[in-house]
Amino acid sequence: MKILITGAAGQIGSELVVALRKQYGISNVITSDINSKANEAILQEGPFELADCTNYQQIKNVIQKHHIKVIYHLAAILSGVAEAKPQLAWNVNMNGLYHILELAREYHCSVFTPSSIGAFGPSTPRDKTPQDTIQRPTSCYGVTKVAGELLCDYYFRKYGLDTRGLRYPGIISNVTLPGGGTTDYAVEIFYEAIQHKKYTCFLKQGTFLDMMYMPDALQAAIQLMETDPKNLKHRNAFNVTAMSFAPEHIFGEIKQHIPDFTMDYKIDPVRQCIADSWPRSMDDSAARQEWGWSPQYDLSKMTTDMIQVLLKKLK
Repeated sequence: MKILITGAAGQIGSELVVALRKQYGISNVITSDINSKANEAILQEGPFELADCTNYQQIKNVIQKHHIKVIYHLAAILSGVAEAKPQLAWNVNMNGLYHILELAREYHCSVFTPSSIGAFGPSTPRDKTPQDTIQRPTSCYGVTKVAGELLCDYYFRKYGLDTRGLRYPGIISNVTLPGGGTTDYAVEIFYEAIQHKKYTCFLKQGTFLDMMYMPDALQAAIQLMETDPKNLKHRNAFNVTAMSFAPEHIFGEIKQHIPDFTMDYKIDPVRQCIADSWPRSMDDSAARQEWGWSPQYDLSKMTTDMIQVLLKKLK
């Protein structure tokens, strides 16, 4: 089975490459991105194709060349960048996904597409947000995520295409740096704590958001794609989460390891507005019931591991 990862140089992609190659073999996981330099060591370890998901023919050539049967479509413009460049976000997030789905239909591929807590809006219940609820996002990123969820559902119902996906919360990684998202502070704060002992947070105190440590995010994607499809009632856009916290809580956890660490606030109004429209916590019971989702990391365990890894990395 040949697997293609689009957006493989991104935050999730660069680590999913390693996990999938470990599980399925280096030669069976083909990576693609528009940037051949980012995470070069990881990408060039195995098959890599320079390809743009908004270019139908480029992606088609990759699928044909490698006889792809499973696609993890991760190429996307994230929330902060999407709000600054909405036209670019629509082109990448929607036209790119459409190309992937059309090619998957033609070549009989399964498709994993990540959605996000950004698919919800201010009229959505913000605490224990249900799996099935009102979705009226107010950001361009959120609009593309809702449309993407619906499009994947449509291709499953209309063509029987095996589409699956997760609504990811903020993802915290010790490998790759943030890429323009609203939850980036939860990664930046570790680097600043270790390197400078001080962090200026762009979200205000009391801003609760769902989060997940990268090992759990990778396991969730792989586990969902390996699940017997007969067990899936929802298929696309499963709520998944591991923890919910505000900036002061992650600051407090880090301070237990780095006592002289300090934090102040300088609010980014754009990202604060986006964060205020997102859930404070999601109900992920559908994922737990349908395919056995269960996270391994809470805030304390994640913080300990992040600091241990980054102390070695940043020496």
